[in-house]
Amino acid sequence: MSIFEDLGKYVLFLQSTVKNRESLRVYPPLILDEMVKIGSNSFVIVAIVASFIGAVTCIQTADNLVSPLVPLSVIGTICRDMTLLELAPTFTCVVLAGKVGSNLAGEIGSMRITEQIDAIDVMGINSASFLILPKIIAACIMIPALCILAAFLSLMGGFAVAEFGTVISPTDFIRGIRDGFRPFNIFFALTKSFVFAFLISTISSYKGYFTTGGALEIGQASTHAVTNSVIGILIADLILAKLLI
Repeated sequence: MSIFEDLGKYVLFLQSTVKNRESLRVYPPLILDEMVKIGSNSFVIVAIVASFIGAVTCIQTADNLVSPLVPLSVIGTICRDMTLLELAPTFTCVVLAGKVGSNLAGEIGSMRITEQIDAIDVMGINSASFLILPKIIAACIMIPALCILAAFLSLMGGFAVAEFGTVISPTDFIRGIRDGFRPFNIFFALTKSFVFAFLISTISSYKGYFTTGGALEIGQASTHAVTNSVIGILIADLILAKLLI
């Protein structure tokens, strides 16, 4: 299948998730269940990655700023801007593409090969809307929330280095975080995280929904879901940077 055929099939799949959907009262419990799966199951990995990335960024930035003419508070400024503009939304979503994306593709792919999705269709229910739409909505809520958490913990990791290390004082680090702060950076980070969440959930669900074969194909679908989601994130990152900055 060519890339254009695959893209067209993907667009039609997205259209099917909102056509002939069930009553709206059906979705809140499903969305809440998916929010728990995506959010609570990803909290630990996001917290660990964000904290250490923030600490390492602070150390490496301080190591490269060797000029006595550059104030140490610049380290905090660089850590803040790197975290908000790139590390928190993009790096976190790349990690979540592996964690959440593979789970979505594996779960839906298993339902496909065991004919559970076919059974739902036979009952007259739009399986794409019933199964996929709650996952997309839940991802678009929880992944930006996880990115906010990642930004906070990343800065806390840098602050911990300042507090317990010798590269910069906590006062200089806090001053650097406050100097020249642009609220637009938060809007930019949230916009990116929302777009990335949509890409992760839809691409992974698409790969799982059209899985055919057996257990081997489920593994292949999960792998393709992760790789395609990461590629989609990187392309969207470039486009959003060009359009919004």
